Amino acid sequence: MITTPSSLPEVLIIEPQVFEYDRGYFFESFNQRKFEEATGLSVKFCQDNESKSIRGVLRGLHFQTSPMAQGKLIRVSQGEVFDVAVDIRYGSPTFGYHSSIVLSAENKKQVWIPRGFAHGFLSMSASVILNYKTDNYYSSQCSRSIAYDDLDIGINWPVISKITLSSTDKRADSLKSFPRGELPAYRQ
Repeated sequence: MITTPSSLPEVLIIEPQVFEYDRGYFFESFNQRKFEEATGLSVKFCQDNESKSIRGVLRGLHFQTSPMAQGKLIRVSQGEVFDVAVDIRYGSPTFGYHSSIVLSAENKKQVWIPRGFAHGFLSMSASVILNYKTDNYYSSQCSRSIAYDDLDIGINWPVISKITLSSTDKRADSLKSFPRGELPAYRQ
């Protein structure tokens, strides 16, 4: 397993060791011991999620407020996405900055997005299955969405002829509109 920091050092790109042969391939999509050794993190995952999206579906930018904030380990098992993490930790030197990566079934890369970051992705292929582990449970009361096209964040999303958003994501606000108490505090 190779771990590389993204442009936001806390957001990690993880490349598992893939064994390919004439019958196909094998890789461990998650191994607790290897994850801890490669990242230096001790994370207890409690929930596995899977979403299916058609081309042009944009989900995010999502996060949960305290006490239900979540860290996420994300991978794609079918198709390809443009995946984004945004630092939303109030007082962080990288507050409002984002990192992005293409995750696909082909490249098998994963991304670790810790608590204090919002997450979103754009489905780039006809069909996408995205899988992710979380270190806290989902809470509808703590769930929030930041506008994917927030000009202050300035994400350069790939051009897709038609973007499809959920009703929640259509109503999402800009990052700076969130009250300070709803955003996590930066801790060095």
